[in-house]
Amino acid sequence: MTELRRLYPEPVPAIHPLPEYAATGRRKEQYEAMKQALQVPWMGVVTMAYAHYPTFFAVLWEGLDPLVRSSAYVGQAQALRRFVEDEAQALAPPPLGGPLRELGYAGRELDDIRGMIEIFSHGNFLYFIIATLTRLLLEGGEMRGTGGAPPCKERHAPQVQVPFVLMEAHHAEAPTRAVYADVMSTLRLPFVNTDYRALARWPSYFALAWADLKKVVHGTAHDAICEALHRRAAEAVARILPNPGRLTTAVLRAAADKDATAAEVLQMCRLFQWLLPGLVTNVAFLRRQLEHS
Repeated sequence: MTELRRLYPEPVPAIHPLPEYAATGRRKEQYEAMKQALQVPWMGVVTMAYAHYPTFFAVLWEGLDPLVRSSAYVGQAQALRRFVEDEAQALAPPPLGGPLRELGYAGRELDDIRGMIEIFSHGNFLYFIIATLTRLLLEGGEMRGTGGAPPCKERHAPQVQVPFVLMEAHHAEAPTRAVYADVMSTLRLPFVNTDYRALARWPSYFALAWADLKKVVHGTAHDAICEALHRRAAEAVARILPNPGRLTTAVLRAAADKDATAAEVLQMCRLFQWLLPGLVTNVAFLRRQLEHS
């Protein structure tokens, strides 16, 4: 198989995420199990889009379950996070604490924003590896990592208490909807990621944060970070991580073919695997904006 390269799928495929509130029966149980295993408070859009294909999602999750609970998996996610948060310095995020205080933000509000960013700074990498692993297998790659997968016995999620509230477009005022439209246009995506909808709970903050972030998205330094993240994730799933659930190309493709076609599911998977390096880089930028505030 050729090397897994970063690929923006054209045309952009339609996605059909199954929201948490709409999940019932087995998929609701799978959602709760996945959140518990990953130690996250939300289902990523990527895995909700996978769940549109119930057979595919069930087979994938059965294979992923013992892996994502392992120390090896958590360690790889943490290594990716350390890398991108170090590299985000090169993007020179302007500090936002002063401008936000001038708008009237109190210290507690800034702490809540930092807490929300911390939730995504932890969880996004766990989803990123899932997306890379899934695409690798659907494209005919193999997981060649060896060794066992002893479970991680520690809590690795952040100890933050921030209400997880999303500002959906139909809840938002016109200025926030305009920012959302700009986010989708700039990032070349057909939807607004959960991260941005959560942070837009503070509309004036998010407008300022996005205005600075937009200036670096798709720039040379930003693209270099995304490409390096992609390579590191691809290396982890192809050569480092074990495969205790015995996931294979044949198993995943057969499951996808029962719901749609493996080709359709692959295009959807390519979109998420392309966007996640950018998303985690952007969140690292947002984190540094408030780092010394």
